[in-house]
Amino acid sequence: MIGLTSERITEELRSFSAKLAQGGQTLRDLGEIETGVSPREAVYQEDKLTLYRYQPRVAQPHPVPLLIVYALVNRPYMMDLQEDRSMIRGLLDAGLDVYLIDWGYPDAADRELSLTDYIHRYIDHCVDALRERCGQDAINLLGVCQGGTLSLCFSSLYPEKIRNLVTMVTPVDFHTPDNLLTHLIRHVNVDLLVDTLGNLPGQLLNFTFLSLSPFRLAGQKYVDLTDILDDAQALRNFLRMEKWIFDSPDQAGAAFRQFAKDFFQQNKLIKGEVNIGDRRVNLGNIVMPVLNVYAAQDHLVPPAASKALAECCGSRDYTEFSFQGGHIGIYVSGRAQREVPPAVAAWLLAR
Repeated sequence: MIGLTSERITEELRSFSAKLAQGGQTLRDLGEIETGVSPREAVYQEDKLTLYRYQPRVAQPHPVPLLIVYALVNRPYMMDLQEDRSMIRGLLDAGLDVYLIDWGYPDAADRELSLTDYIHRYIDHCVDALRERCGQDAINLLGVCQGGTLSLCFSSLYPEKIRNLVTMVTPVDFHTPDNLLTHLIRHVNVDLLVDTLGNLPGQLLNFTFLSLSPFRLAGQKYVDLTDILDDAQALRNFLRMEKWIFDSPDQAGAAFRQFAKDFFQQNKLIKGEVNIGDRRVNLGNIVMPVLNVYAAQDHLVPPAASKALAECCGSRDYTEFSFQGGHIGIYVSGRAQREVPPAVAAWLLAR
């Protein structure tokens, strides 16, 4: 029995070494890992921001454009990661005319950019550019995660410019008991942090996100990686995700200061106490139709944090859509491709 066990261990070590060797060759042959797969063109630029239009995939896309506002803390190509894992492609296939704001990479010159700049200037200018380009008084808005929170603020301040609002894995109540990120940030001296660093390094935020689920996000997946080292396509898909995870822009200091203090620490959004410039954000002003999409197993934005919107927005046409998955799975899982873009598109096209 001991001899058989030793032979089995030896064989497993030999097989593991062979996989590593094959994996090294596979990695060398992969080439550049591309980001974003759907054709697009820049239609507006301001500072480091670029507004993209994705090439329609139907002959006559819907005349009301859909603008996607992504979070500041990650890169938006998660929405278009690969051919069979692209929420944007699903929306295009459904006949929508899709645009997206790419925030770029803030640097030291941007440390004084505030939420006022992002909402009253950048988002507003992009919305106005699309209204003029498409000949529409109001457009459709889809806000993702932190971008959804910014979209809520914008829709409250400029309700006449938004025809329909879709929020996706968007925090509204930042003080739900299961909000791990809030528990981490609540006791941070944000002023000292920003005064010391200027902009908040993206890698610092990335480490914070990984620490919320360290075994799964920073350990187990690399153990499982050995099972696909001989599969070039699976390995390429894995590396696309890794590239996105660690492609974390720095955060403009002034904007991070206000978001961390007003939203995470003091939960002002749901209290109606957020000021953007000299204007107060009142979620009751959100009277356009609202579709609130959340992920039932979300570890970053718990469902309760998103569902709180139902009690504080002013819309009489409010709908919730629960996706049975997590914060990342809602963009890239096979189930998400089958369920989420068709649901969002059907809701929008009905209005």
